[in-house]
Amino acid sequence: MIKELANVVAIKAGQVTVTSQIKSSCSGCAQVDTCGSGQIAKALPQAKLTLTLPYDINTFGKTLKLGDCVVLALPEKDVLSSAGQVYLLPLFGLIAFSALGQWLVNQQILPHELIALGFGLTGGYLGYRLAKFKQKQGEHSENLQPKIIEVLLSPTLGK
Repeated sequence: MIKELANVVAIKAGQVTVTSQIKSSCSGCAQVDTCGSGQIAKALPQAKLTLTLPYDINTFGKTLKLGDCVVLALPEKDVLSSAGQVYLLPLFGLIAFSALGQWLVNQQILPHELIALGFGLTGGYLGYRLAKFKQKQGEHSENLQPKIIEVLLSPTLGK
C-alpha cells in the first residue's frame, strides 16, 4: 500500500475534502545544495493536492472534524498496472506496427519506407488510445481512487 497523510479541510454529507502537501524528492537528497533540480525545487512553492473522497462514519466509528489527520492509501498493484498500461501499450503498438510496415516494404507491397514509418506512428497512437480507454474503465478507475484507511487524532486534541 502506498500511504499518505492528509488533513481534513471540508466535510459535506457523505464526503470529505482533504489536502496533502506534494513532496519533492529533492528535499531529502544530500546534493540538494549543489544540484540544479534541487535549487529549482527550493525556489518553487510547495503545491497542495486537494481531493474529495467518500466517507462513511460507520466504517471507522469516528466523526471527522476540520483539521483531523487521515491516512490515504492506494494499492501498489493497481498503480503499477496503470503505469505499465500507459507506457507499454503505446510502445508495443509502435513496435508491432513498425515491424508490420517494414515487412510490407520488404515484400514490396508498400512502395516506400516512409509509409512503414506512418504505420509505426499509427500503431503508437492506437496503443495510446487503447491505454486511455483502459484507464477510464469503471473498475480500474475505482481502484486508483485513494481511500481513507485510518483516522488519526486531531493535533488540537492533545493541547
